[in-house]
Amino acid sequence: MSAAHLPAGSTARGGFELWVDPESAGWGYSALRVLDLEPGGSREFATGDSEWIVLPLRGGCTVRVDGLTFALHGRQDVFSGVSDFCYLPRGSRAELASPAGGRFALAGARCSRRLPARYGPASDVPVELRGAGGASRQVNNFAAADVFECDRLIAVEVLTPGGNWSSFPPHKHDQPGPHESALEEIYYYELGGGPAALGYQRVYPSPGGDSDLLAEVRSGDAVLIPDGWHGPSMAVPGYDMYYLNVMAGPGPLRAWLISDDPAHAWVRDSWAGQQRDERLPLYEAPEQEPPGHGAPRHEPPGHEPPGPAPRRELP
Repeated sequence: MSAAHLPAGSTARGGFELWVDPESAGWGYSALRVLDLEPGGSREFATGDSEWIVLPLRGGCTVRVDGLTFALHGRQDVFSGVSDFCYLPRGSRAELASPAGGRFALAGARCSRRLPARYGPASDVPVELRGAGGASRQVNNFAAADVFECDRLIAVEVLTPGGNWSSFPPHKHDQPGPHESALEEIYYYELGGGPAALGYQRVYPSPGGDSDLLAEVRSGDAVLIPDGWHGPSMAVPGYDMYYLNVMAGPGPLRAWLISDDPAHAWVRDSWAGQQRDERLPLYEAPEQEPPGHGAPRHEPPGHEPPGPAPRRELP
């Protein structure tokens, strides 16, 4: 398959506004669902052969799985703060409920290991500033490969101030090897500034792929990237851009290893002489969670949360 632009609502299914699974995407691992809940609303679902992270985009919720209950504080929206989240193992049944209502992303990956359900506090999310000048952006590494253990799933949030470019220099991760991972990727977008807000996403063919896309993206849209150079992601002036990146692939090592397009790789070296956009960070992770917040109410006996995976990502 080649890169695909999925406009908001075009893949609605089973009460989810966005539904991407390996079968619908035509690939092997990565998945994403987005769910809107009215106040008092709830949704049950089976995790099946995949691991999932429940990430509040707007509002908070409780998640019940494997005899545990996780209270997710959430946030006002994706432009106002880092969110807490929780991990759901394969082969489970979960219930998500939101007394006040909200919008929630379920980032998933087909996997083989069954890791324990657990809570990820917002205070543990590393907030990274990348690039400089007009390529300045913020990355919330909540489920980066070296931060939070999953079997295959990698997920991060990127915030790009209006007028800036992110995912630049264009890069790829479609050839397995010592310097690059083979990862299927989903971009899910939200734009700040009202209903007229828009941005742009470019994907173009790499030596091993045929993906070719220039899409105007709006809030609720997604782009599927099975291969190819991807970038830039363009936030037009006046409208901040948020995107959630969900990645997974067949490699034995869970890592985000990329190659820059050689035609544009020099741009990365130019950042050393530029100032970072003073609008960043848009926000930072809280110093600590509210006391007792998010703790599971029924911790399995002898449970020890796994530590982070070995760091293998590029700086």
